[in-house]
Amino acid sequence: MKNYIHQLFSGLLLGLHSFMMFSCEKEQDRPNVILIITDDQGYGDIAAHGNKVVSTPNIDQLFQESTRLSNFHVSPTCAPSRAGIMTGKYPNRVGVWHTVMGRSILYEQEKTMANVFRDNGYATGLFGKWHLGDNYPYSPQFRGFQEVLTHGAGGVGQTPDYWNNDYFDDVYLRNGKEEEVNGYCTDVWFKEALSFIEKNKDNKQPFFCYISTNAPHGPLNVPMEYAQPYLENGVAKDRAKFYGMITNIDDNLGALRNQLEDWKIADNTILIYMTDNGTAYGAAFKGSELKNGFNANMRGKKGSAYDGGHRVPFYIHWKDGKIDTGRDIDALTAHIDILPTLIGLCNLEQTTINFDGDDLSEAIKGKEEIKDRILIGDSQRLEYPEKWRNSYTMTKEWRLINGKELYNIKQDPSQSNDIAAEHSGMVKRLRKAYETNWEDQKKSFSQFPYIKLGTKQEAISVLTAHDWHVSEEQRIPWNHQMIRKGTKGNGEWRVDFTKASRYKISLRRWPIESDLALNESAERLETQAKDYILQKGKIFNFKKAFLKVGDQVWEEEVVEGSKEVTFSVDVPKGENVMSAYFETAEGNIQGAYYTYVEEAKLTAK
Repeated sequence: MKNYIHQLFSGLLLGLHSFMMFSCEKEQDRPNVILIITDDQGYGDIAAHGNKVVSTPNIDQLFQESTRLSNFHVSPTCAPSRAGIMTGKYPNRVGVWHTVMGRSILYEQEKTMANVFRDNGYATGLFGKWHLGDNYPYSPQFRGFQEVLTHGAGGVGQTPDYWNNDYFDDVYLRNGKEEEVNGYCTDVWFKEALSFIEKNKDNKQPFFCYISTNAPHGPLNVPMEYAQPYLENGVAKDRAKFYGMITNIDDNLGALRNQLEDWKIADNTILIYMTDNGTAYGAAFKGSELKNGFNANMRGKKGSAYDGGHRVPFYIHWKDGKIDTGRDIDALTAHIDILPTLIGLCNLEQTTINFDGDDLSEAIKGKEEIKDRILIGDSQRLEYPEKWRNSYTMTKEWRLINGKELYNIKQDPSQSNDIAAEHSGMVKRLRKAYETNWEDQKKSFSQFPYIKLGTKQEAISVLTAHDWHVSEEQRIPWNHQMIRKGTKGNGEWRVDFTKASRYKISLRRWPIESDLALNESAERLETQAKDYILQKGKIFNFKKAFLKVGDQVWEEEVVEGSKEVTFSVDVPKGENVMSAYFETAEGNIQGAYYTYVEEAKLTAK
């Protein structure tokens, strides 16, 4: 009997050991995923696509070794594109149809790509741009990313970003905490990504690594050794810097791939390279005509409903998955397909997301064809979406622009010949598809992403002008230069006071790290970036400060020399509308560009 029990116990141990070894091997066999997305690089800003000026040898090599989705579309601007990528859903459905104004914040209930990978046992990391919310619960460390190094808002030097960041030796946020870094921004993102990859390689844990460069988005700051060769070849200064930023990205891509090879993990790593919208500086147009630059024979650029605004490169390489030879798929595809496709390629589990996009994994493996379908896109840039505004309705061959203009993209890739009158049936078909899509999505348009205040996850919440909701057309002060200039405006934030409590709410003209007084000027500042000078700041001469929560308004005098005006107010629990603003000696109203909110610490009597 004892011998039997011993044999049984030994067998169980052996079985458990075998299961654990099998599970470990299976975990190691799961492909790693690296998703690289650059900012404002268009389809034409790659040598492999016919550009004779820009130097992109490593991107070109990846082009040769990848399956390319050659009819691939994103949104015409960055935050909506990222929302589509992260959720597999149309950006308007998930609350992201602008890059500012509180409409670049991804609705809280949405599950992200990082959530899916994390829930399937992957390590998840983001290095670079997020642009889907800067506060709890919207910032990336609360959206499934376990390791984060990022800048504020949609780019380095934007209003929520650390004051005076200029792409060189900046202060970024590591998992929500400020940290000084050394080096040029793009180099930093790739270096940090490699550290994350190395750690997880050593731990034998599959990883999802999202490298999201802010370059080549402006300001066009780049080490001059990258811009100089273009300047010497007669390229205009802005484009020379823009191309220099792309070549720097290219160098980093090459170094990344070499390191993956050295670590012997390249073969089982899915590597994706793509961009977030059409070119910003690679081409210039006068009306519909290309004036200069290169745009791969497409009309329009960043922000446009024509193909030049949203058709972008998409390369996917995975040697172990036999996706490692140059092949084009010209079927209509889009950013909303990426997440369901990666779920298919990596055999991930998820049962809760109803995607707008399709799983293209079998087509990418060469096992099936992608059926033609109708996809919708637009660029709204308003508080509430407007029907047909800057919209495009697409099939593989047809484009309906703003519900009116019709182009056959196969016969007329530059979209120069509107043939709506000759093809009324196609116009009717595409309009009907748009109408159906609009009705399906519009229930999302009246929602708001409320910034939660008084939470343990974010003890002090920084609200900035970048996320003002405004009731009329006005310029949002979305970057540091506009803050220095004193761009006029005022708006309100949608906030959620998570508990009934006393809150300390401090209004500032300058961010706290500047250490400037309310009525003080920021000094003109020369930066490490050649020709990029931060202008001298405007003095407002504020006399009064106001805080408004719902219908209640508090008022305080501005004390000369003070850096902030602080209100200590009792606020009920719940969602509300809040605004903070100053009045000048001349009686003008100006919103507080920066407002700091925390639960007040009450002193016991």
